[in-house]
Amino acid sequence: MNGRSIVALRQVTKTYHMGESELHALRDIDLEINEGEYVAIMGPSGCGKSTLLNVLGCLDRPTRGAYLLGGRDVSTLSDDDLSDIRGSQLGFIFQSYNLIQQLNVLENIQVPLYYQGRGTAESRSVAHALAERVGLGQRIHHKPMELSGGQQQRVGIARALVNDPLLLLADEPTGNLDSASGVEILGLFDELRANGKTIIMVTHDPDIGHRADRIVRLRDGHIEEDVRNGRA
Repeated sequence: MNGRSIVALRQVTKTYHMGESELHALRDIDLEINEGEYVAIMGPSGCGKSTLLNVLGCLDRPTRGAYLLGGRDVSTLSDDDLSDIRGSQLGFIFQSYNLIQQLNVLENIQVPLYYQGRGTAESRSVAHALAERVGLGQRIHHKPMELSGGQQQRVGIARALVNDPLLLLADEPTGNLDSASGVEILGLFDELRANGKTIIMVTHDPDIGHRADRIVRLRDGHIEEDVRNGRA
């Protein structure tokens, strides 16, 4: 880890207006995450975890404050610019996999490259290498319905990596898996962390949280605690 800041939130607040009421989902969040860190976001339901992940993933803008991604303030960018950043600098891994059922493994991994206009031969080569990396080299022509939950999540991880993103964002990535499959997927995250990927994972499971370098606990939209787990 070289200490370069990948994420910097400065006094980030997110408020939703619901009729005459206001919901303060995030309140004056200050958070810095450096390159190569593996950070778990934890806290009770309604504490702001999903809102924070949406802001970090450029799916939502702060009501107030600044979000610097790789040193660039993205909090005031246009929708088109945010879409470009999501496609080129961020990788998303979802609890429900979000695979396209009509496409096979290789094609699902290629989807982000298609939207970037990359050539077919290059896209297939990159996708094939990633399928091998996540242990699905022999399953590239299978469709999601022909895969186990753990295998589908491996496809999701490969798809998230296909653009070599600056930041990986994972939302309860083992939430739909049995314990054995979950352990395998978490092992993949350990490998990604060892290879220098910057990872932010939302989880409710303390055992998963303690695999990360840091645990950031939210409560009522505030950071209640930011602790390091003592990993090398």
